[in-house]
Amino acid sequence: MLNKSDMIGSLAKGLRVLEHFSAERPRLTIAEVSEATGLDRATARRCLLTLQHLGYADHDGKHFTLTPRVLRLGMGALAALPLPQIVQPWLDQLSEQVGQSCSVSIFDGTDIVYLARAAQRRVMSIGLMPGSRLPAFCTSMGRVLLAAMPEAEARAVIEASDLTPRSAFTITDPGEIMARIAAARTLGYALVDQEVEAGLRALAVPIHNTHGKVVAALNMGMAAVQAEPDDIVRLYLPVLQKVQEGLRRVLR
Repeated sequence: MLNKSDMIGSLAKGLRVLEHFSAERPRLTIAEVSEATGLDRATARRCLLTLQHLGYADHDGKHFTLTPRVLRLGMGALAALPLPQIVQPWLDQLSEQVGQSCSVSIFDGTDIVYLARAAQRRVMSIGLMPGSRLPAFCTSMGRVLLAAMPEAEARAVIEASDLTPRSAFTITDPGEIMARIAAARTLGYALVDQEVEAGLRALAVPIHNTHGKVVAALNMGMAAVQAEPDDIVRLYLPVLQKVQEGLRRVLR
């Protein structure tokens, strides 16, 4: 048990004040903070004014609101979480927003391995879940992950891969696959049209950490009947890139 002499009471009170701001209560008065935290009005006022002075809160003369600076307090802890725990809420929100299934995967050998997934409807004959594996050479996420490698390394992966076609649309010529990987490297995304399975299209972007290193891939899969390939890029690339940029800020 922590000794009382080791506690910093003012820090504990300040944290208590921070915790009572929420989406439901983003604007609070001194009286409301006092009531919510059990602190007397003078203490609540000092805590709020200290947060304002340090840039963690704004004050309009009556109400206090938190500023984006408070996000700094959680970034270190967030970055220490395992990758699947970090990305799952982003996937859930993205999938709900666009009405399509979204996934995150990493590279392993010649395959991609799914780390997290948010499914809207089943568009593949096989069920995908964390731990599922697919060949990298014909998948959108595989191609953006291969595009992050030096060309010689990516070529070695293709040469070591089982290039058995998965559908009538699967590209199996190593030179053409490398050309698609080079295009993904240039464009910053990969679009795969029914190569994994007939009737399925997928669009992927790489996920970078704060140092710019590619650590995973993010994709969105949809039925081929919904739009033409070029329409998919126009419709969905901006929202994928928004999540891509958000994850870049929180992944260490």
